[in-house]
Amino acid sequence: MPRSFFRTVLRSGLTALVAASALVASPAFAKSRIKDIVAFEGVRENQLVGYGVVVGLNGTGDSLRNAPMTKQSLEAMLERQGVNVRDATLNTKNTATVMVTASLPPFSAAGSKLDVTVSALGDAKSLLGGTLLVTSLQGADGQTYAVAQGTVQTGSVSAGGASGSSVTKGVPTAGRIASGGIIERETGFQMVNMDILRMTLRNPDFTTARRIADAVNKKFPGCAQAQNPTIVAVRAPPGMDMITFMTNIENLEVEPDFPAKVVIDEVAGVIVMGDDVRISQVAIAQGNLTITVQETPAVSQPAPFSQGQTTVVPQSAVSVEEEKGKKLITLGGSPSLKSLVGGLNALGVTPRDMISILQAVKAAGALQADIEVM
Repeated sequence: MPRSFFRTVLRSGLTALVAASALVASPAFAKSRIKDIVAFEGVRENQLVGYGVVVGLNGTGDSLRNAPMTKQSLEAMLERQGVNVRDATLNTKNTATVMVTASLPPFSAAGSKLDVTVSALGDAKSLLGGTLLVTSLQGADGQTYAVAQGTVQTGSVSAGGASGSSVTKGVPTAGRIASGGIIERETGFQMVNMDILRMTLRNPDFTTARRIADAVNKKFPGCAQAQNPTIVAVRAPPGMDMITFMTNIENLEVEPDFPAKVVIDEVAGVIVMGDDVRISQVAIAQGNLTITVQETPAVSQPAPFSQGQTTVVPQSAVSVEEEKGKKLITLGGSPSLKSLVGGLNALGVTPRDMISILQAVKAAGALQADIEVM
């Protein structure tokens, strides 16, 4: 392949690929801070969930006949308030049972507030304008860590007419209560007293883990060890607590490494390639074959006095068209991603055809990268 050909392709390769809705990653030489590529042990959110009742709905709540849990919850709630309705016939649609969820931030103190999400559990039509009554939120260990109460905001709009027609925008059966939860119990995690803390790589890699340990040891000798591609353990130096130590190392810059990978979204026709993707020497030819079948019905009339019947006779016309001008092109042996992109663009194919080409090249053993199909 002449060098002038690839020079021309290189100038327009990336532009043509983006115009065709295929995204290509740029060379990854930029460094990242440690805190942007790892997660620190214990610094995590905890999921909370609770069962509650929303009241004050404008006739859009659960029908008690179809939602027995709503009736039982309503009776139990009223009994706690000193009202006995066990033998009464309840017929209200202003109440709905809901599931309440929230995320407990790390190191949250008692008395802090958090947002909660409210979702209908029965056949309620809308939670708009309803009020969630006091609901306890439990963690995975069954302990109560927060309580929630407040007015539900769904952010949806719905309207209906007398004829039964209605229009709904958004999801009226789920909403949020901003700062509707109050934290009652802390998780009890104390980072300052830890001797060893583990950092977990968000994208596990041997080289990246080794580089993180080297960056920490360069500033604090002997304080970091890469245990595996995912975990780097660090120990605070003498005379320094863990919080101060993490403050000093979380902004250290490291150049992350990653394996060669091609990510393909066949639905959207998107291709993302890493900078280390390479193709061995391979020849590719691509063309489109179009087959058209046209059906034209024709009426067949019988001869006079033949006592025949009029029938419809189908007439078919079949044509085959093959796109011309597609030649065999040689790819591979390129030292850079730009050369690879330029060679693929030289075929003049669409992103969806390029997906098929990359999968075929991988099947031939010429693509030196993993393919991940989303």
